[in-house]
Amino acid sequence: MNEKLCSSVAQQMILNEDSVSDLMELLSVDVELSSSAADREETLCSKNVMRKQRNWERRLEAKRRKRKEEKQRRKQSQQEKDFVPQFSKRVVKAITKERLEEARTTGPRLCVDLSMTDCMSHKEISRLAGQIRRLYGSNKKTQQPFHLFLTDMKKDGLLYRECIRMNAGFLNYLIDVTEDSWIELFPSEDIIYLTPDASEALEQVDDDKVYILGGLVDESIQKKISYTRAKELGVQMARLPIDEYMVKKPNSKNFYSKILAINQVFEILLTYRDTGSWTTALSAGIPVGKGYVASSEALPEGPR
Repeated sequence: MNEKLCSSVAQQMILNEDSVSDLMELLSVDVELSSSAADREETLCSKNVMRKQRNWERRLEAKRRKRKEEKQRRKQSQQEKDFVPQFSKRVVKAITKERLEEARTTGPRLCVDLSMTDCMSHKEISRLAGQIRRLYGSNKKTQQPFHLFLTDMKKDGLLYRECIRMNAGFLNYLIDVTEDSWIELFPSEDIIYLTPDASEALEQVDDDKVYILGGLVDESIQKKISYTRAKELGVQMARLPIDEYMVKKPNSKNFYSKILAINQVFEILLTYRDTGSWTTALSAGIPVGKGYVASSEALPEGPR
């Protein structure tokens, strides 16, 4: 009896050991399967990350390349804009001289009336000599120069001596300098005397006309000197169209003036010839201190 019981117990223990062994084997297989699935999932995730990383790197490289190409295009474009043929001083001087000589035969005529120097002090005459230098300098630089005249220039006068003293190379200026009056040189019907006191505004710069600027620096503000002279001689008068294209800008001194130096008036005429715009010409030529700015309500400009 005891032997049978022992034998039965032994068999049961063997069966239990086999079951545990089988269970452990099953668990081992399950762990291996789980581990394999995890590895596959991790591998798949890694591939996705790597693919995203590669795509991001490609896009980044494309952006860098595009920025570099755009920068090179801008640089080349700027270089093309900034390119200016480099000439020697001798060549530049020759080109300028040729242009001024051509203007003396085909360019519009502008005359500085120097008949009023008796009304000026020594200081004012010296300032006028400086304005003549700046006027001539502007005419040399422009691509469309005027044919310039200095009339009533007395060679024994103070202004002539001041021009020689103050303006290097004055005697070689490509300007017609004469002691004669402008009224003796040009037909009266071709003359337009520019004076700020005229009632009519200058509408355009006509190549067939002769424009007269009053060579007057007047610190004592003697009213209407050039206007009175032009009226006495019965010639057409005009003023720059400041009222038509500009407005007064409020300032602390409540100061407004349309009196300009001859070189400033000349700069305005040059700019108008280049642009065809009085707004542009007046805005560029009238100093801020005169109290005027371009008007946004100015009438549209017609064709030149």
